Amino acid sequence: MGKIALGVTAASCALATGLFATTATAVERLQADGSSTVFPITEAVAEAFQNRTDYQMTVGVSGTGGGFSKFCRGDTDLSGASRPIRTGEREKCKKNGIQYYEVPVAMDAMAVMVNPRNDFVDYLTVKELKKIWEPEAEGKVTQWSDVRPEWPDRELVLYGPGTDSGTYDYFTAAIVGEEHSSRGDFTPSEDDNVLVQGIANNRNALGFFGLAYYEENKDILKSVPIAYEGSEPVEPSVETAESGEYQPLTRPLFMYIKKSSYENKEIVRKFVHDFMLNADLMRERVDEVGYVRLPEKAFELSEELFKNGNTGTAFAGGSKIGVSIEDLLKAKRAD
Repeated sequence: MGKIALGVTAASCALATGLFATTATAVERLQADGSSTVFPITEAVAEAFQNRTDYQMTVGVSGTGGGFSKFCRGDTDLSGASRPIRTGEREKCKKNGIQYYEVPVAMDAMAVMVNPRNDFVDYLTVKELKKIWEPEAEGKVTQWSDVRPEWPDRELVLYGPGTDSGTYDYFTAAIVGEEHSSRGDFTPSEDDNVLVQGIANNRNALGFFGLAYYEENKDILKSVPIAYEGSEPVEPSVETAESGEYQPLTRPLFMYIKKSSYENKEIVRKFVHDFMLNADLMRERVDEVGYVRLPEKAFELSEELFKNGNTGTAFAGGSKIGVSIEDLLKAKRAD
């Protein structure tokens, strides 16, 4: 039976890799890393892979940016990402001769949360979220009353993913209007569990991260409905993300596959075709971890792009807010 090392720190991954190196040097191995948001999906699919094959995998969690750093150096075969690959990362991959396939694996919604003891926040508008998180807010929007005058004069304590996180990048693009642009005086972490505990333990806290982690901890957190472009406030959920009602904080999640690994390693080809492009299996795993299924057409288009050897990204200009995955994949196919 194959072995999988699933870790959340670089140290744990290094240890796992070292163990494999001394016990099974002759066995082909798949190296994956990247987004903490994508990790539950990768973990679930990797476990299915382990149970049905005799291969080994090592799955680390360095964040989307940290994962791309390794991927574009050629250190990993796969990289999970909660945002599209950036221009600088694309250039680094090109410089190092790394070509890649970009495969959407699921949809996710970002939840905005407060402490359950907060009894005055009923909803937030996108405009109010921008007022809280834009760079100009630092040192100015420091109390809840700075957001709405009728709210109390209590300290506003902010938590969010670290700046290497694709969740941070997408949130800033969708809310502030510019990727990687925000105030700096918040508590960041690449570990979503740190954010959960921070918000759960501070009655003045507000933070954001992926919906699946909120669903796992909804007994100790309170989600905030979001009003977008004059619409009624909408609660984050699998259902509202799937229907398209929850905007603008619904986004695609990706796996990037190194082309040379796909061409030269049987384990990568098998993992991609028998598991990642297996619509039924992926739907089961996505449901299992609480994310939103990709449309059937997206799986078909991804498989077609693989068949045609279509590498690169459909997101050359960065994250696309409010554009469907199917339309982007169709545009990529036409390139």
